[in-house]
Amino acid sequence: MANKEAFLESIKNGYTFKGEHFKLGCAMLDGEVISGADVSLPLKTMNRHGLIAGATGTGKTKTLQVIAEGLSDASVPVLLMDIKGDLSGIAAAGTDNPKIQERYQKIGGSWSPAAYPTELLSLSNEKGVRLRATTSEFGPVLLSKILELNDTQAGLVAMLFKYCDDNKLPLLDLKDFKKVLQFASAEGKAELEKDYGKISTTSTGTILRKVIELEQQGADLFFGEKSFEVDDLMRISDDGRGVVSILRVADIQDRPKLFSTFMLSLLAELYATLPEEGDLEKPKLVMFIDEAHLIFNEASDALLKQIDTIIKLIRSKGVGIFFCTQNPMDIPASVLGQLGLKVQHALRAFTANDRKTIKQTAENYPLSDFYKTDELLTQIGIGEALITCLNEKGVPTPLAATMLVSPHSRMDVLTDAEIAALVSNSKLVKKYAEAIDSESAYEILTAKLEEAAEKTAAAADSSGTSGPGKKKEEKSLFEQVMGSSAMRQAGRTAANVITRSLLGALGLGGRSKKKSIF
Repeated sequence: MANKEAFLESIKNGYTFKGEHFKLGCAMLDGEVISGADVSLPLKTMNRHGLIAGATGTGKTKTLQVIAEGLSDASVPVLLMDIKGDLSGIAAAGTDNPKIQERYQKIGGSWSPAAYPTELLSLSNEKGVRLRATTSEFGPVLLSKILELNDTQAGLVAMLFKYCDDNKLPLLDLKDFKKVLQFASAEGKAELEKDYGKISTTSTGTILRKVIELEQQGADLFFGEKSFEVDDLMRISDDGRGVVSILRVADIQDRPKLFSTFMLSLLAELYATLPEEGDLEKPKLVMFIDEAHLIFNEASDALLKQIDTIIKLIRSKGVGIFFCTQNPMDIPASVLGQLGLKVQHALRAFTANDRKTIKQTAENYPLSDFYKTDELLTQIGIGEALITCLNEKGVPTPLAATMLVSPHSRMDVLTDAEIAALVSNSKLVKKYAEAIDSESAYEILTAKLEEAAEKTAAAADSSGTSGPGKKKEEKSLFEQVMGSSAMRQAGRTAANVITRSLLGALGLGGRSKKKSIF
């Protein structure tokens, strides 16, 4: 009894906050829910970031849903990265059932269904608000990072952006950037080298191939106009609740470069746009990244470094970032050390490596006089989790094995008809629906080259005539192209490809002794 009273006092002291907060569940001791031991989350420290982890089927996604609902009720806008496609149900009211009533009899309080103001977003042709950014807004530094360029190539990209700025050549989409690359390696090379420095055609060729690779992952859908404004992520609905924006990215799981491109752009835009706020009473925006291990496993070094930097700096802008993943070890140590709230669902100990991971995970949590953390990690049930967060002074709260509240919204996805209705009623969908193709670098450079070709042709016509003693007629543009070194190289390359294909078909192909230039 004394142990139970000491536990209750510890939880009450640790989870009593002066500022605004919302209930996440009720603490348990020895598998029993302790009445009055409410576990709440303070809004003041929700910008200190967080982690929701646990094995498949232990309730991570529902916990994410509960926290998103609590934030929305407190007028905090939420952005959900829905990688599995199972978070759209937050837009519809939940349905009562005996399991929910049984849970609330244990943890106290009452449950009522509620639908939350929701906006569906998309990076592709999925239904929802189309997210885009121009190449110029993305900038040379981030573009070089996502393309994984070396210092020399990154310097060339910066030079080309500078040239476009100086000559009023807008870079709106990847088509524009590719045109500038081609111009810099051919017709415009002399002009650029005169004012900006030496240009290596090898570097421009490498960059162009990397841009094409990015295009093949669907990035051409992301770069362009109309650019998405981050203010549209931080809206409050007419009833005073924060709007929950759901980015549906289930169709780009196998295109990590596209997701990396978006993440880099969004984080950089949030950091550049939002003013310094210090410690607010509640955050301006909280972002949840579901199935975060998919991102970290496939992410480029550039994305990892950018997330690490943003995690450290964006807190002062009033933005919180939460990662939802199966194993906390999936999160890089540099990022894991920055997370204030930790919600740990059950882990499974099937192998020696699993047991080692559980011990490492237990060491990341505050010491407790009431729990053996490593043992408890394998024993807690579905809808239960170990929780610790930061109080209003930034001090970690006591570790609490918690039976969590249930989501008030639907614990399932929307139907196709419901998604169509939600999208048709959205003002933002109409705002960003049209893809704008303004005059930009591609059109301007194409017109410039065509004008130069016309002048060359006119000069040739006026100076070259037939008959003896006259100057030899200038070669036609076709003859010039066919006689160029580039065309000769292309011919040789094509011949090599055809030869290799024929030899392969005959079973005679082999690895060339010469090292490929590609």
